[in-house]
Amino acid sequence: MTGAHLYALCLLMLCLTPGYSQDGKFSGPLKPMTFSIFEGQEPSQIIFQFKINPPAVTFELSGETDGIFMIQADGLLYYTRALDRETRAIHHLQLAALDAQGTKVEGPVPIVIEVKDINDNRPLFLQKKYEASVRQNSRPGKPFMYVNATDLDDPSTLNAQLFYQIVIQLPKVNNVMYFQINNQTGAISLTPQGSQELDPVKNSNYNLVVSVKDMGGQNENSLGDTTSVDITVKENIWKAPDVIEVIENSTDPHPIKITQVQWNEPGAQYSLVQQEKLERFPFSIDQEGNIYVTQPLDREEKDSYVFYAAAKDEFGKLLSYFLQVHVKVIDINDNPPTCPSAVTVFEVQENERLGSSIGIFTAHDLDEANTANSVLTYKIVEQTPKVPIDGLFMIETYEGKFQLAKQSLKKQDSPQYNLTVEVSNQAFKTLCSVQINVIDINDEIPVFEKSDYGELTLPEDTAVGSTILTIQATDADEPNTGSSRILYRITQGDSEGRLRIDTNPQTNAGYVTVQKPLDFETAAVSTITVQAENPEPLVLGVEYNSSSFASFKLIVTDVNEAPVFPQNVFQEKVSEDVAVGTKVGNVTARDPEGLDVRYSLRGDTRDWLKIDAVTGEIFSVAPLDRETENVYRVQVVATELGRSSLSSTSHFHLALADVNDNPPRLAREYTGFFFCHPVSAPGSLIFEATDDDQLSFRGPQFTFALGSESLQRDWELAKINGSSARLSPRHTNFEEKVYEIPIRINDGGRPPLEGTVSLSVTFCKCVEGSCYRPAGQQSGKPTVGMAVGILLTTFLVIGIILAVVFIRMRNDKGKDNVENAQSPEATPLRR
Repeated sequence: MTGAHLYALCLLMLCLTPGYSQDGKFSGPLKPMTFSIFEGQEPSQIIFQFKINPPAVTFELSGETDGIFMIQADGLLYYTRALDRETRAIHHLQLAALDAQGTKVEGPVPIVIEVKDINDNRPLFLQKKYEASVRQNSRPGKPFMYVNATDLDDPSTLNAQLFYQIVIQLPKVNNVMYFQINNQTGAISLTPQGSQELDPVKNSNYNLVVSVKDMGGQNENSLGDTTSVDITVKENIWKAPDVIEVIENSTDPHPIKITQVQWNEPGAQYSLVQQEKLERFPFSIDQEGNIYVTQPLDREEKDSYVFYAAAKDEFGKLLSYFLQVHVKVIDINDNPPTCPSAVTVFEVQENERLGSSIGIFTAHDLDEANTANSVLTYKIVEQTPKVPIDGLFMIETYEGKFQLAKQSLKKQDSPQYNLTVEVSNQAFKTLCSVQINVIDINDEIPVFEKSDYGELTLPEDTAVGSTILTIQATDADEPNTGSSRILYRITQGDSEGRLRIDTNPQTNAGYVTVQKPLDFETAAVSTITVQAENPEPLVLGVEYNSSSFASFKLIVTDVNEAPVFPQNVFQEKVSEDVAVGTKVGNVTARDPEGLDVRYSLRGDTRDWLKIDAVTGEIFSVAPLDRETENVYRVQVVATELGRSSLSSTSHFHLALADVNDNPPRLAREYTGFFFCHPVSAPGSLIFEATDDDQLSFRGPQFTFALGSESLQRDWELAKINGSSARLSPRHTNFEEKVYEIPIRINDGGRPPLEGTVSLSVTFCKCVEGSCYRPAGQQSGKPTVGMAVGILLTTFLVIGIILAVVFIRMRNDKGKDNVENAQSPEATPLRR
């Protein structure tokens, strides 16, 4: 190509190619410059046009040209083939201007070519296949391996920003990912599901396909690579040890190693955590995970210990869950048997048969139950007294059951026997005391002193609790025992339970007492049968007979009784607006003797009710008002006709249901509302409304409105809540006077009621924030002139009265009185 053709081509490219200089220009004088060029572009690209200043006629380019960068004689700088940032990222060039003789007349100056990166290198894994292992139940999120890739592109650009991803997991059980990867670092760890579910017994090998992409993995033009990861799942060695057995009261030197726990990786820090706060915790752990018992244990003090082992990293953070350590203390025979009490007492009836069980004697051993150490044997070593013979009793060797051994007992031989029992285990013996009392058998029945207690006549109003009869039976068995104690029971004639019988524990006398009211009309005559019996059962072959039964006739006489109401209070509910004459309730009473009953009211203080004297129906005779009485209470009197005209009283409560019959009103009297005149700033007045009807569960729901539309030009009324509103002036052009503002308040009830109230609002001059009005302008208050006139008039009247009294005194008294009148005390006041 000729120079002319190349020059033309360069001019064309100069026109078509954007500039790369740091100042954004395409041409300029010779000076130090830096250019940025993307790698991989087509060759023969123009970089810059340097201008020639005479006497310079050409340029000379040197430095790291790599045979790529050229400059024409006229200063046109260009490159001849595509740049590669990975080969050289920065080219340092030197440019000088030469004259016709080749002498440097300007320069050299540094020219820097920065090669800008493009994504022309795909990331590559360092290994085509990785292998790793992970422990079962390892902590999720903690990396157990890394995969690494490199990208030759500029690491400061997105081109070399790598994004890692697991694309395949084999096997993938239940479509659950057991492994996860950090997208930026390539760190592989277990997912929470993997930490819980990986089991080397079920599957010990997994394969992952991991991909890496540049451009942060977010561009569809990203370049990438894949690698294979083989993972072996190993058994988790962080496991709770089996139950550890430690023999109590060991005499070996302590501490003694009893077990070991171990984390899956070296470097863990171990500690023990108590489950229960013990005053003495006899265990420790070293940093190899060895657990020691630090002192002898006593099974009788505590038979087992449960605590936890923890593994932490160097920062004190738990590596995994706690391991439970269970220590069982093994028993040795180090406790003698103990007696159940200082003296164990049994009772046996006389005449019991041979072999009869007297009782079971149970001693105790603090050694572990159900072991040879706590097996006890029993033996009788002494009997006192030995009458009528020795060896009257025997005890079962292992069960401790006492039995009669040779003959039945007689209380007259001895009422009591004392035995010494030897209790033994494999290493110890203990002597215990046993006392056996011989008790009388219940072979005698109670016998009444008489079988018929005759007739007993009582009025039906006999008081409950009254003792009406004493009965007596005797028993020949041993006194003060269950065989001789007597209980009385009514077997016939008192199905209503009107009577009860109490026994005197010293004398066995029975007291017949009234426990329910007697009633002539229900049972006038009753034959009462009573049985006497013992709390202890009779011996075989002995039965109660007629000697243990007695009877008496109870005659109840009639007593005139007042009428009886079925209930103490009758309750009804009606609306407060029921019409006069409405039936509002009904009461009934019954006379025990069957006489007619008449009804009347008592306590009808408001004269609202009347009662039908025959039927007991109650009617309203006046308007009812819930706001006056929400529950109206009166007494109803029932009087029998004839005889003594006895009467009884019950109560009638009439609850009044509310109706909306009271219009709203102001909650209180508002007299002090004022605004300072002239009005300079907006203000408002707050007032509250109420009414006398019953509040709903939502509370008051009043609405507020001005009394007329014309008031809306001057006033604004705003609701605050269901009971309050705010009144505000709309402007400041008010006269200095009192304004009466009518307000309409609606209660929204059923039916809705509306009330109109008036608020007095004063516009007045203010002094220190308070309304000030001259006294002469306040209605009802005297002016200063009026006050002075009233005062002078009062003095004038008093003076006239005094003058009249003085003149009369002078006329009525004689000369002596006149002389006396000249005394200092009587000297009249002078003007």
